[in-house]
Amino acid sequence: MNFEIPAEIANFLTELDSFIDEKIKPLEQTDDNMRFFDHRREYARTDWDKDGIPAEDWEALLKQAKDLAIEAGIYNYPFPKEFGGRDGSNLGMAIIREHMAAKGLGLHNDLQNEHCVVGNNIGLQLMMHYGTEAQKAEWLEGLQTANKFFAFGITEPEHGSDATHMETNAVRDGDDWIINGEKTWNTGVHIADYDMVMARTSGKPGDALGITAFMVPMQAQGVKVEEYLWTFNMPSDHAHVSFTNVRVPDSAIFGGEGKGLQIIQYFFNENRIRQAASSLGAAQYCINEAVEHANNRKPFGKPLSANQGIQFPLVDLNARAEMLRALIHKTAWLMDKDGAFSVSDKVSMCNYQANRLCCEAADFAMQVHGGMGYSRYKPFEHIYRHHRRYRITEGADEIQMRRAAGYLFGFMNQKKPKGVS
Repeated sequence: MNFEIPAEIANFLTELDSFIDEKIKPLEQTDDNMRFFDHRREYARTDWDKDGIPAEDWEALLKQAKDLAIEAGIYNYPFPKEFGGRDGSNLGMAIIREHMAAKGLGLHNDLQNEHCVVGNNIGLQLMMHYGTEAQKAEWLEGLQTANKFFAFGITEPEHGSDATHMETNAVRDGDDWIINGEKTWNTGVHIADYDMVMARTSGKPGDALGITAFMVPMQAQGVKVEEYLWTFNMPSDHAHVSFTNVRVPDSAIFGGEGKGLQIIQYFFNENRIRQAASSLGAAQYCINEAVEHANNRKPFGKPLSANQGIQFPLVDLNARAEMLRALIHKTAWLMDKDGAFSVSDKVSMCNYQANRLCCEAADFAMQVHGGMGYSRYKPFEHIYRHHRRYRITEGADEIQMRRAAGYLFGFMNQKKPKGVS
């Protein structure tokens, strides 16, 4: 077995690092843009007068960075060549996402709102695979250039992990559909052109089939943002949205009537292995910073690193990072080889293990750094608060373990869900 990073991925990392040094770092240092990354970051990023959503100048800066990345051919690495991309693999994206997060906070990569100069454009992938010709004509160019965006309305106030029990429904009325219901944690609707709303159109609660995805304009009559939910890590663009007698045409259906949830699930694995890699990278950053500080800090006349109480926890965290890295690379490689649903159990293992590791590494890095570690002058509290979210939002730890158990004990099969083409 060969554990070397493939040459084309290694070459891209070199190109990526050069791009960051030449284009992104100078922008980061311009016009006090460091306020978004130093101890002022949460205050600077948040529009406290607009329900705590991301500040306009913060999002404008992120767009500048993306535009530079698009111009350089960096942003579109995972896209197909027909869309100016490089046909990037899942293995490539996992390695890149870890590499970026391991650099720490910066304009190159800030996962608080899924920003990265290398695009992780799930919307584009979905549109290429499942959009109608008319939908592709409307959306592909804008998604490719990050000038058009749709949000995902799945979770409801009373239904999170039990998404198949959602109460939002749509009924046919002639050539139209009428949607009624509520969605929560509806991320990004403050800048979204449309919301991809999941609604039950047939079947009974608990059925996977019978849930349909509708492309709903955010400006449609009956769509209302009830509130933006403040979180452990601000700013927050997670909205509670209501849909009251919202009328959309039959052409608003995305991916086929009754197949909405399966289509989204088809891409969860690809997104989650990349997210696991990001948590691994952030964990490695915390470990590396703690080791460096422990070597340099000399209380009572000797380095902190001379104490086994410092050594052993960091050795254990680093060992777990090494083992997890091997599993993430293997899982992404198998995904490229055999398809996303060939490794559902391993994706779940990677996901909950990486998110736990990141939180534990950030917590111990705070401890090693003492009072400064607890302060906002170090990034560990920010990393902890952000990545703690993934132990819930990417599928709760318990759901991921239950999923892995289903494969371990033979309750489930490694195959594509029924209804997905």
